[in-house]
Amino acid sequence: MNTPLNLVTSERSDGRPVLAVTGEIDMSNAGTLDAALARSADDSTLVVDLSAVDYLDSAGLTVLFAHAPRIRLIANPLLVPVLTISGLTDVTVVEEIPGDGRTGGEAVS
Repeated sequence: MNTPLNLVTSERSDGRPVLAVTGEIDMSNAGTLDAALARSADDSTLVVDLSAVDYLDSAGLTVLFAHAPRIRLIANPLLVPVLTISGLTDVTVVEEIPGDGRTGGEAVS
């Protein structure tokens, strides 16, 4: 079952911009994520909250790698192994939050 991609921008309590991503990231919508990340480009680090992402394929990973120098990821326990094996954890910060990947949320720290 496909879960539609949904993107919501907000700001953390520390003032950092956040892009909350929910649903599935795959080749059908990776361009939408890429465009949202590009629109959010400025001098500050963008927090990308993937805690409510159900699925991430190689097209989504490619987008995240392209923006890795200026993003910080929040991920659920289902995504962390994918981000680690792909090498994304070597090029950007990935914070794991507890949960099953359906609720979203702000990482502690």
